[in-house]
Amino acid sequence: MSKKDKISLPQSGAGLVRYFDDEDSGPKVSPEQIVIVTIVLAAICIILRFSTSS
Repeated sequence: MSKKDKISLPQSGAGLVRYFDDEDSGPKVSPEQIVIVTIVLAAICIILRFSTSS
């Protein structure tokens, strides 16, 4: 196929949307804090699951 046969389409985001506005509102949470909170909540759920008597 020669270069003349190629159809050139305009470059676009290919359906991807970019948002450049930074939101300053809301709490700032690090990924480490999310992991720690998740582990703590999972531990609480496991403890409550096995501590209840039927």
